[in-house]
Amino acid sequence: MLRFRRIRSRSMALCAPLTPEDMMVQSMPDASPAKWHLAHTTWFFERFVLERNAAYRPAHPEWHFLLNSYYQTVGPMHSRPRRGLLSRPSVAQIRGYREQVDEEICEWLSRGVDATTANIIELGLEHEQQHQELLLTDIKHAFFSNPLLPVYTDVLASSPAAAPVPMTFVTGREGIVAIGHQGSGFSFDNESPRHRTLLQPHALANRLVTNAEFAAFVHDGGYEEPSLWLSEGWDTVCREQWRRPFYWQDDLASEFTLAGVQPIHPDAPVSHVSYFEADAFARWAGARLPTEAEWESAAAALPVQGNLLDAMTLHPQAAATGAGMLQMFGDVWEWTASPYVSYPGFKPLAGALGEYNGKFMCGQWVLRGGSCATPREHLRATYRNFFPPHARWQFMGIRLGQDR
Repeated sequence: MLRFRRIRSRSMALCAPLTPEDMMVQSMPDASPAKWHLAHTTWFFERFVLERNAAYRPAHPEWHFLLNSYYQTVGPMHSRPRRGLLSRPSVAQIRGYREQVDEEICEWLSRGVDATTANIIELGLEHEQQHQELLLTDIKHAFFSNPLLPVYTDVLASSPAAAPVPMTFVTGREGIVAIGHQGSGFSFDNESPRHRTLLQPHALANRLVTNAEFAAFVHDGGYEEPSLWLSEGWDTVCREQWRRPFYWQDDLASEFTLAGVQPIHPDAPVSHVSYFEADAFARWAGARLPTEAEWESAAAALPVQGNLLDAMTLHPQAAATGAGMLQMFGDVWEWTASPYVSYPGFKPLAGALGEYNGKFMCGQWVLRGGSCATPREHLRATYRNFFPPHARWQFMGIRLGQDR
């Protein structure tokens, strides 16, 4: 129960700097208003936990249509690109809804719940933590879209003034290895089953690609050279007129952050780049992106620690001096060369919750490692994030790989 209240409270704390007007804004179809995040995560607990009790009566049954995201098997839903038109329910009503559902869940927990219900509550908490990251990246995009460039926080940690860490390549394991989740502890269905895969001789960069390194690509005409780009990527560059990472300003010396426009730190990891940009940079650098199996093999024995949401830096930080693989968790999600597909023997969860991951296994690419907006307890080495190759508004960055 304490963990439930702690995670649910963090979502509200992340909204504390926002006005009710801020919380209604939807700046693009892929984003959602902050108040919708708060309401949808509550609906998840009501729909999939509380409604397991046939005697339960929903607090606001008319809201189900508004708050369902993509669960086709539980009913129709409001159009995602039109969530920003929902002035009602109000922020105050959504806060009350959260409080009511939270009390119902906590009452259940105090009496004890069966294993199936406990597993769904845990899934709901992991789902909530995903939306905590989305809430931050969506409000960052909303504030960037405002000509006033509002500030979410006045305090943004800066990278320490230290000598930059040289990029070196660390030889990875080769041969047959096992990847995927096993044992106790939570995991999403797309992380299983654990299975064997073959790793060819390879090496991974010891740290993430920096702003300075990506700036060299920009200045060298990387966005103007079609030979560096996948066909769809080049079409996107031309259509969208991409010339730099998403939040970089025209001067290539400053970028928009959750603390407003700030100088670009040259040694901090480049962020808000698409798969297309990551792939083009790797080709320009004479390297490639890691596969997700290579990444997981390198991360498997490492502790989950780094610049994550718990530190509340809310911005990627320069690598600290150290041996071995650095920045494997936190700072930015790392694009891999692996399409988001099922593992051999994959079986989605039964029922409506089977829609959570499996139906998106088409046209998306895997990212690993978490970001500065990801809660630490939400991550593990087997965690598979996924986005379409043109996506840029998340904290997404680059680690290089090489064949050996």
